[in-house]
Amino acid sequence: MLKRAFTLIELLVVISVISLLMAVLVPVLAMARQHGKTVLCLSNLRQFTIAADMYTGGNDGYYPIAYMYKADHPVVISYAWDFTTVKDWDKNEEKVIPGLLWQGGTIERIHQCPSFKGAHNWLKDPYTGYNYNTSYIGHGQQESIETPAKTDQVQRPGNCVLFGDGGYHLGANKFMRAPWPNPGDMNFNERYAGTQDYRHLDATNAAYCDGSVKTVRKLYTETDKWIKDKIAEGTGFLSPDNSAYDLK
Repeated sequence: MLKRAFTLIELLVVISVISLLMAVLVPVLAMARQHGKTVLCLSNLRQFTIAADMYTGGNDGYYPIAYMYKADHPVVISYAWDFTTVKDWDKNEEKVIPGLLWQGGTIERIHQCPSFKGAHNWLKDPYTGYNYNTSYIGHGQQESIETPAKTDQVQRPGNCVLFGDGGYHLGANKFMRAPWPNPGDMNFNERYAGTQDYRHLDATNAAYCDGSVKTVRKLYTETDKWIKDKIAEGTGFLSPDNSAYDLK
């Protein structure tokens, strides 16, 4: 007995159903993948807060300085909170080692935000995507306040951001800046270079001084009018004033 073959109309119906299912499933799968990246990013930021807690515990409550330089010819060391670069000019050798936050050891991969696709902070950094509150906490060499903050200075640890998704029009940034001038970085004028990147389904992830991490959806672009037009699309600040960054 011969088996009944599919008619052309039946085949077209099957193809149409499959196409419809694909049209429904592909966006759902893409959304699930993005949510997975958001969760991984939050986990990375949580690890940063644990490292910061260990650092402050062993350094009289001081947070790591955001950046500083040390020259002992022919070696120049560029310290940063995430990675440190050691350059030997006589040997023309350069190496990148774990930064100040890690006190000699780190799982470097957690410095890579899974949703960030762009230029590295510094060319030799192996991973990138996150920034550190430099305006109020990390400070740094040649800042108007060079010494980093202490934990007992943070009056609202659950509201004071510590780390986050960094990004501006040239790629990532590792030094987070508040939108308005403050005593800690009065001599820093390029605040658009210290913004947060809202790359997780139009939201950004942030870690706070109390160890909590959260996804923030509200984006602010309020800042000095002469630099506001330099803020890249999809990037901005966590508050319209400095309240999300300030210790008070």
